[in-house]
Amino acid sequence: MSTTPKPPIPGLAPDAVPLAGPRFHTDPGPLHRELRQRHGPVVPVALPGDIPAWLVIGYRELHHVIGDSALFPRDPGLWNQWPRVPRDWPLLAMINRRQPSIHYTVGHEHKRHVDMVVPALEAVDTFQLRRHAEEVADALVDTFCGQGEAELIDGYAGLLPIHVLGRMIGVPDAECPALAGALNALAAGGDDAVAGHQDLGAAMRRLVAAKRAVPGADVTSRMLTHPGGFSDEEYVLDLAAVIAAGHQPTADWIGNTLVAMLTDDRFAASLTGGRRSVGDAMNLVLWEDTPTQILAGRWAARDTHLGGQRLLAGDMLLLGLQGAHGDPHVRYAGHPHTGGHQAHFSFSHGEFRCPFPAQEIAEIIARTGIEVLLDRLPDMDLAVPPEELVRRRSPFLRGLSALPVRFTPSTPIRP
Repeated sequence: MSTTPKPPIPGLAPDAVPLAGPRFHTDPGPLHRELRQRHGPVVPVALPGDIPAWLVIGYRELHHVIGDSALFPRDPGLWNQWPRVPRDWPLLAMINRRQPSIHYTVGHEHKRHVDMVVPALEAVDTFQLRRHAEEVADALVDTFCGQGEAELIDGYAGLLPIHVLGRMIGVPDAECPALAGALNALAAGGDDAVAGHQDLGAAMRRLVAAKRAVPGADVTSRMLTHPGGFSDEEYVLDLAAVIAAGHQPTADWIGNTLVAMLTDDRFAASLTGGRRSVGDAMNLVLWEDTPTQILAGRWAARDTHLGGQRLLAGDMLLLGLQGAHGDPHVRYAGHPHTGGHQAHFSFSHGEFRCPFPAQEIAEIIARTGIEVLLDRLPDMDLAVPPEELVRRRSPFLRGLSALPVRFTPSTPIRP
C-alpha cells in the first residue's frame, strides 16, 4: 500500500528546524553550536503550523540585520506568509501587522511613537523608582523570610517588576498579579497566549480611561498629554508594549542572575557582601543566559543573501540573540564576557534598540531586587541540585519555572 507524499510547504526548507522542543530551553548553547555546524549562521526554522522563518545566530550577520533597517525593516506587513497564518496562531501576540504601536511601525510613523513614549520614560524619577523597587522587594521578602525556604520565581522575581512598573505607569497594585498572569501567558507563546494578549489590552484600556479621567504623576498621564494626535488604541498598544517589554525579561534577568550567583564559582563571594559583583553577574547573564533568547523579527525588503542562505522578499528573520552571543567569532574559550563588556544584543541594536531610559529602568528594578534579597537572606542557597532546576518551555524567553531556595529564617521588616 503506497502513501501519497505531502506536497512541499511554500517557503519551508526541507531541513527546517522546528522552533520547539526541550533543547531550546534546556541546553541552547550546544544546540546553537550544532545548528551553526549544520546550517551556518542563518538557520531555516519552522514556527508553529510549519510557518517558515530564518533564525540568525551569527554575531556579524545579526549585527548586519538589525543595523540595516532599509534592507531588513521591522515591518511585519511585508511578511509573505500572512495568507497561511490562522486567526488563532499562538504567536500573533508577538508578530502582528495590524498594530500601530512603537513595536510595529517603521519610518516616520515609528519616530512619531518614539517621540511620545521615550520622553514619558525619561521623566521617570530614578531615585523614586529605586525606592519603589526597595519597598516592593522588602514587602515580598517579608511574606516568606520567616519560613526558611521560598520559591523565588512566582513568589518574588515574577512579581517585583510588574508591581514597580505598575506604579510607574499608573496601574493599581491590586491589578498587578492578574496583569503578570496575562504577560506570562503571552510570553510563553502557548495555547493561552491569545487570551493573555486580550487581557493585557483590556487592562491597558482601563488604564487609559482612568488616567484621562484623573491624571497623575505617571508615564500614562504624560503620554496622554503629548500633542501628536494619538488615538486611545495607539496609547493602549504602546503601553502594552512598554509593560510587556519591561516585566517578563526583567523578571527573568533577576532569576537568571540569582542562579548564576548561587551556582557559578565566579560569584561565590557575592552572597556574603560583594555588591560590585552583582553588576558583573547581571552583565554576564546578558551574555551567557540572556532573558530574550530569540526576538521577532525583521523582514527582507527584497531578495538577498545572508550567511550563505538565499532570502526572498518578505521572508521573516528571527533575531537569535543568545545564539549570536555564543558565536565563536566573538567568543574565545576561557575568556567569557564579564565586567563592563556591553557589546551584547540583549537590548538589541540600531534604530529599534531598546531606548536607554527603558534599559535603565529594567536595570534599576533587577539590581535592586537582587540586592535586597541578598541583604535580607545572606545565607540563601539552592534547595535542589542545579541540574534539577526547570526552565520555562519557550524558545523565545529564557527563564526559570521555579527557583526553590533555603535560608536561615528572619523577622519581617513590617510585621
